[in-house]
Amino acid sequence: MDDKTGHGSALIGPRTMDQLDDLLAGADVTLTDQILDQIDEIVPPGTNVGTLDMAYRPPALQHPDHRRRPVTERAAA
Repeated sequence: MDDKTGHGSALIGPRTMDQLDDLLAGADVTLTDQILDQIDEIVPPGTNVGTLDMAYRPPALQHPDHRRRPVTERAAA
């Protein structure tokens, strides 16, 4: 894409209807706090595998209570 003048970004997403159907099937899934906590144990919030961002730790991720909105403020609530 870098060699094409006028391209500002790449389009990503499903290529086939089957892929779209698979993605849309997960649209109504809401992960519980228990599941989100398990994910956080595996990959702590703010973890970045890119070397350029390794030193940056966003302030919102430094405090566990800032990592997730209260249940009543979530879109799925």
